[in-house]
Amino acid sequence: MTIKRAILALLTLLAIARIAFSLNDSLSEPQIQSRLELYQTNLVLYVAEFKSNEESDFDLNTAVDSLVGEDPYAVAAKQYQKVRKETKISRAHFETQLQQLTIVGDDSKTQTVADNTKIQVAAQKSQLNKQIDKLDDFVNEIDLKQGILNTAKKKEDKALSIWNQLITRVDDSENEYAKTAMVLSNLWQEKPQPLAQSEAIIKDNLDSWFRYQALEKLYQIENRLDDLAVLQAQKQELATQSIFKLALISGIPVVGGIGGVILLIFLIVQWFIKKETAIISTNSNHVWETPWDWEITWQVLIVGFFFVGQFVLPLLLGIFGINPVNSSLRIKALYVFGTYILMTLGGISVLYFSIKSFFPLPQDWFKFKLVSNWFVWGFGGYLVAIPLVLIVSLINQQIWQGQGGSNPLLFLALQAQDKVALAIFLITASIAAPIFEEIMFRGFLLPSLTRYIPVWGAIIISGLIFAIAHLSLSEVLPLATLGIILGTVYTRSRNLLAPMLLHSLWNSGTLISLFVLGNGV
Repeated sequence: MTIKRAILALLTLLAIARIAFSLNDSLSEPQIQSRLELYQTNLVLYVAEFKSNEESDFDLNTAVDSLVGEDPYAVAAKQYQKVRKETKISRAHFETQLQQLTIVGDDSKTQTVADNTKIQVAAQKSQLNKQIDKLDDFVNEIDLKQGILNTAKKKEDKALSIWNQLITRVDDSENEYAKTAMVLSNLWQEKPQPLAQSEAIIKDNLDSWFRYQALEKLYQIENRLDDLAVLQAQKQELATQSIFKLALISGIPVVGGIGGVILLIFLIVQWFIKKETAIISTNSNHVWETPWDWEITWQVLIVGFFFVGQFVLPLLLGIFGINPVNSSLRIKALYVFGTYILMTLGGISVLYFSIKSFFPLPQDWFKFKLVSNWFVWGFGGYLVAIPLVLIVSLINQQIWQGQGGSNPLLFLALQAQDKVALAIFLITASIAAPIFEEIMFRGFLLPSLTRYIPVWGAIIISGLIFAIAHLSLSEVLPLATLGIILGTVYTRSRNLLAPMLLHSLWNSGTLISLFVLGNGV
């Protein structure tokens, strides 16, 4: 074995270890999908408040009824209960890790090892305890809201039971969740007795539709008719806004999904009829002429993507002390953009110097042809991806039960009520990511694999590696599906602009939906 291959083998082991660690770590992290469902549930609750007395608005009222369903409060309660269950599962995972760390600390043999282990174990325990505290707070928040949902269903006794259990469980009268539960209990008991500072506590500790419900009850009890009228007008205005927001985030996948299903059926039927001359068969067996061997492919993938992104860049950021954890959302957005650009420059540089000796490259390599049918392939691929990825995601939800982690960028984007931060996230996810990832995975990896395996095999393997590279277990199946569609679009169009367009549309749609949901609560 040459020195170069020995180094590559070592870097590969490090990359595999890092990937395995990240995937395992994501196992106990919640998926963003669970939070998104709650945000969307809150929009539905707002829409359920919409009332129009105008006869001309009959059609609008009918449309609203179709959006919220027959019993939105029961559906919302079921959704919150589901997320509560998933959160308790996450907490159990963290508790297990905490117990295992305690055993590791007790098993230390020598004094030196024991001291080092104790420091590491103490840091990890602290982090796990923080995670557990966050999950406990989230469960308490859910219980506050579940109680309010029960009052909307005229089940006050059940609501009081949930709040009293919360108060007993927390056992701290100064805790914000316990104080809020006491305020709510006093509002909905048989003889209401509002506590001091009830309004301030409600405004501080409840959000979205739940805050309005609690305030409405308070104003009714205190006979504050003017405040009640203002509040109800605000609820009606928010309900009207929520109709359009809910229609937007529901309409894109529904309309796009229907279009995707129709297109997919057409392509399949045409393939059965025309076989080799069908649209989907275009260039299906046309392999690339690859002048380099597996070692160059291995080198670019491990060094250019995994090593630069997972080791070199974090090391440099650590040396320079760059950590935006306590920074504003704009700074975090700039940090994400900056680190991604650095990773792109590092990865593209490794790619360039790895294949430089093979210039000029054979025809079809890294092809960007503006005047061609790339837009049709890219947009068509996007439509097909909507129903396929959605179906796989639904199956995936059943497998992971809300666990498995998600891309941290999605959580940040969900908080991005700052339009400047959103713009930076959009540039990162909708321009920088499609360019870099499509060059690496579709432009280089997929064609390189066709030297050894059929085109369909290269599409599947490159799609799977693309999914694993995102380092979240819950995203592997949906992203592998997306990666396979991206690979199919590229091999058929022979133009990197096509998968880049598909990738950009997908990421843009996701971020815009997150922004709409984040602003809807």
